[in-house]
Amino acid sequence: MAKKFPLHPKNPERICWGCDKYCPVDALGCGNGSGRTQHPIELLGDDWYTYGDWGIDPEDPATPGKKKAA
Repeated sequence: MAKKFPLHPKNPERICWGCDKYCPVDALGCGNGSGRTQHPIELLGDDWYTYGDWGIDPEDPATPGKKKAA
């Protein structure tokens, strides 16, 4: 099972988002010869998941980065 893809990670620049490994930028595990894959939030902004067909069903898109109250 694949890891749940985070909508609003705290420090997306510290991780490579190219596969389910989510490696630190200084220890990429893919070995595919490429550089770090950016998180979509770095390219498209906070509402990145509202554009296109990502196949992601956000729990509460009105409050990015905050947990729902129980």
